[in-house]
Amino acid sequence: MSEVFQQDLSDEERPGGPFLMQLLFREAVPFPGQEEMSAVLARHCGAVECFCFDGKMAGFAALDHIVEFKDGAAPVQLLILSCTDFNGPSIDSFVRGQMWDCREDRDRILAECRYQVVAVDMLAAGLPSQDRANLDMDFMEALAELYPSCEAFYFQNCGKLFRAQDVRSHSFTGLSRFIQFGVNARFFNIEGTEDMLVDTVGMQTLFLPDLQYHFRDMDPNWVVNHAYNLADYLLQNDCPIDSGDTVD
Repeated sequence: MSEVFQQDLSDEERPGGPFLMQLLFREAVPFPGQEEMSAVLARHCGAVECFCFDGKMAGFAALDHIVEFKDGAAPVQLLILSCTDFNGPSIDSFVRGQMWDCREDRDRILAECRYQVVAVDMLAAGLPSQDRANLDMDFMEALAELYPSCEAFYFQNCGKLFRAQDVRSHSFTGLSRFIQFGVNARFFNIEGTEDMLVDTVGMQTLFLPDLQYHFRDMDPNWVVNHAYNLADYLLQNDCPIDSGDTVD
């Protein structure tokens, strides 16, 4: 029997909020060494400077990514927290039901992975959307290298779950990486009707519009594919669509 959900309009993503990644593990893992972390991050993200390295957090300033504020400028900060407990069973069925990228392994991963390393960008909301999207994906790829025993990546902003091996072996390039890992196209049947709904989650992290399709008598897989293509177009072209425009 399928579950029935009601949309909670008070629980919407905050535009421009931190981009948060949870690396999931079967066993607890230590921090890599400071020199190793600096070298790997520099190889993927450009020049970095470590400003914090203790038992709780490793913090790096991304020196090639400067944000301008009213009272000055500062580099984006890339933060990696120490390993903590992860409670996979606490992720509810609504979120689980939209984890399309590893449906066969989803429940096993969330049951078996009892530890997590949380990584987040700070001050990045001030970057242009394309710069931030590339930096966050470069950060992801650095983390995949730094933590070889990682089992899966959970992207909290969009609710996507990926096996770590799929993150390491992906063939996406440039900004399309963010659409693959940072944006989720969800699918719903609307109760009591023949109508369906597809929407995206994750574009607001870049201050770009998320999408919603309300339709019937169409292949939902086609609509999902259209949503991803349109989201990619918006990101690649700095959101050129105005109110009232039509989309082919």
